[in-house]
Amino acid sequence: MTILVTGATGNLGRLVVEHLHSTGHPVRALTRDASAAGAGAARLPDGVEIVEGDLTKPDTLAAALDGVSALHLLGATGHDHTPLTTGPEILALATEAGVQRLTVLAVGDDESGLTTAVRTSPLEWTFVWPIDLMSNTLGWADTIRTTSEVREPYAARRTASADERDVAEVIAAVLTSTNGSHAGRSLHLTGPEALTPAAKVAAIAAATGQELRFTELTDDQAREQWRAEGWPDEGIDFMLHMWATVPASVADTTSAVEDVLGRPPRPFAAWAADHAAAFRP
Repeated sequence: MTILVTGATGNLGRLVVEHLHSTGHPVRALTRDASAAGAGAARLPDGVEIVEGDLTKPDTLAAALDGVSALHLLGATGHDHTPLTTGPEILALATEAGVQRLTVLAVGDDESGLTTAVRTSPLEWTFVWPIDLMSNTLGWADTIRTTSEVREPYAARRTASADERDVAEVIAAVLTSTNGSHAGRSLHLTGPEALTPAAKVAAIAAATGQELRFTELTDDQAREQWRAEGWPDEGIDFMLHMWATVPASVADTTSAVEDVLGRPPRPFAAWAADHAAAFRP
């Protein structure tokens, strides 16, 4: 039976597809544009079945769900991560198609239409939510290569970021499990430690052999810098508010990765070593 992965050309979805394929599981990759799945960084492995469909248009998904035993579903769509509003229709289609297991990339602790549809469905469902992905620090790559410096506000914030490869492996393990041990659970995935931005920059410096700096900005300095970079004011307001109100819980580590995979999660230093080339001039 086939496993369907939605968001298959995204950074995380592609890793899920690759891991399932490399471990011998028949995998079907859903994307809005099949041509994108065969080119550039989004290229999927040979032998992966690629199908087109749009999660915001459930009537495009019937063929993709045919013969599927397990489904990985995004809880948000598009570059702006708009919450998925068609969850109930998709869950109904999946149930009718005979899908047995479901992973949902969403928090799963509110009462949105998707959450309710998942919790009341007959499927073996599991919510999966990484606190933060280590790959988000790739957003620093350009400035580190050109200035050897990262400049951001709120330097004291700490996040227990998870290696995206660990997250993909957890999703794959849940999708292929047959004992139901993960059914009905919400897995909050983290790395083994919570780090400040400065600590992450230090780890990247150690991995690359470069001298790098982290400079903390005031709100006004951040506004000036981001405006110069072309950010709209509403985007600046959103980021400053988000960082100013980061809950302390994002620094809490969990055992979820080890519970599922039977090994500790990868630390940020290991991630930085594996991605050092992205930060070197």
